[in-house]
Amino acid sequence: MNYKTVACLFGGIGGGSAGLLKSQVEYGGNVYRYKLLCSIDSDPIACTNHDLITGEQKAVVMDLFRRWQYIDWHGHEPTDDWREMTPWDIWKAFGYQVPSYLFSSPPCKGLSGLLPQGKASSKKYQALNYLTLSGLELALEACEQYGKSVPAVIQLENVPRITSRGKSLLKQIKQLLVKYGYVVSIRADHNLGEIGGLGQNRVRFLIMARHEEQMPNVIYYPERKPLRSIGDVLESLPTPGDMVAGGPLHRLPRLQWKTWMRLSLIPPGGDWRDLNKVDYQNLRVVHEPRSGAFEVADWNKSSRAVTSTAGPGRSNGVTAISDPRLNISGEGKTNILRIQRVTEPSVCVTGAAGPNQGATCISDPRVNTKLHPDSYGVQDWDRTAKTIRSANRIMQAAGSISDPRIADRPGRYTDKFRMQDASEPAGTVTGVTDVQSGAQLLADPRIKSTPRADTMGVQGWDHVGKTVIGSADVHAAAAAVADPRIPADNEQGVWIIIAQDGTWHRPLTTYELAMLQSFPTHLPDGRPFQLVGCSDAKAREYIGNAVPRDAAIEMGNVVLLAIAHAEAGIGFEMTWNQVWIAPLEEIESVVVH
Repeated sequence: MNYKTVACLFGGIGGGSAGLLKSQVEYGGNVYRYKLLCSIDSDPIACTNHDLITGEQKAVVMDLFRRWQYIDWHGHEPTDDWREMTPWDIWKAFGYQVPSYLFSSPPCKGLSGLLPQGKASSKKYQALNYLTLSGLELALEACEQYGKSVPAVIQLENVPRITSRGKSLLKQIKQLLVKYGYVVSIRADHNLGEIGGLGQNRVRFLIMARHEEQMPNVIYYPERKPLRSIGDVLESLPTPGDMVAGGPLHRLPRLQWKTWMRLSLIPPGGDWRDLNKVDYQNLRVVHEPRSGAFEVADWNKSSRAVTSTAGPGRSNGVTAISDPRLNISGEGKTNILRIQRVTEPSVCVTGAAGPNQGATCISDPRVNTKLHPDSYGVQDWDRTAKTIRSANRIMQAAGSISDPRIADRPGRYTDKFRMQDASEPAGTVTGVTDVQSGAQLLADPRIKSTPRADTMGVQGWDHVGKTVIGSADVHAAAAAVADPRIPADNEQGVWIIIAQDGTWHRPLTTYELAMLQSFPTHLPDGRPFQLVGCSDAKAREYIGNAVPRDAAIEMGNVVLLAIAHAEAGIGFEMTWNQVWIAPLEEIESVVVH
């Protein structure tokens, strides 16, 4: 086994380290693998989890801030026990040797598009961003000063937005690498999902630097693999919420009820904007009052039963009445909208005599609106017709007739869809005997269809349950319950709401997010994948910041192969492989006469 050394700067919880430790290539009869020298990070909890995940005690807690960075980031002077790291500190962490491969994944929060531009431009985040350069400077100084050499390959990973928000930093990083003799590739279009064959698209920024003197040959680009679906990754995992099989990170987040409802209404592949398209009138959960709520009782009829919660809208007991004893009085006058009789004296004529203020309306008998005899009259077919009049219209005379000659539809038999009585003789059996042509239907009294007791029965929440039977469904027994537990909009919990597409729309568990980042399902000690010493929210942050393990494996493989080629003196070979970093072309000057 031929081991090549690797060191990680800003190693976090060890996604990159775990991947590189799995890298392996065979060339020239030798098997090449990595030996991890160290993983440096300022977060002690991240370092603890790094060693938990990799199974190796290689994490080193070290703050790589310069003094001015510390002050700008924290907003105060360093504590008495803090000191600025030196190249010697790095050299000790490297185990007093120059690593063959240096992998760096500096903090990207200040360079990410998730941070508003105003904050990203502040002194605080500019100090954090400078770690991309200062950490690399410190490592190169340590290797050159104490090891008299530099790593054969240096790789730096970050977010694509670094090309705009960290443009000046990238310029300084390239100048630094070129100064130390590196050929540099800087690109922001690397999809680690395709490199590692993951179940996620993960486009990242990568710098790959090859030391020209130590490695004059090329570094090939990893083979791009097809992306897996998210379902391909999750289908073999334990059911969400199963913390025995999936560990403590596999619990479902407790979300507000209204958030669960929103998730169930968003179609697969959609987001919150699709909520604007929801026909909420047909989907909303509403309260339907019992019969009798807000009912106004009739003065002349019997009242409903008096219940213990008698109040409008509170029960099925009537609690309002149409009381005829209250005349319009108080603020209103007694003559409002009053109709006066023509046979009685008029009421007093007031100064504001209008229908709404005084008795200015009368029942006038002089207008006779009685209709003529036979208006709208319909004559009987079996009787003598009425006199034909000159104004023979339906509004003035019996100008209509009940004509029996027209059936309900021309050509239709009288027995169409006829239901025969079992106690009477059957209709004639015709040659065309179907339900549309003859009396082919029968009300058969022999089949009884009276439902059992408790069919569609709804049990009271606060009552003893009915006997559970072998065919206990809603059509056979009281298999339903009036469940009062529908939560309030802001109540938090875990609920299963089946969406319109027939699936459960739910948040991913932290364990599932780790699997999408291709972390192992189990730790080296046999426990389900988990992180210790941190909250679930912090665990998600660690996992999201990690380099996907499977992508690190493939990137580590191409670097190992390039190192093996360099040792074998391979400077050129025929291949279909895509080149990541090609040798520098020597341009010969030509004098043209």
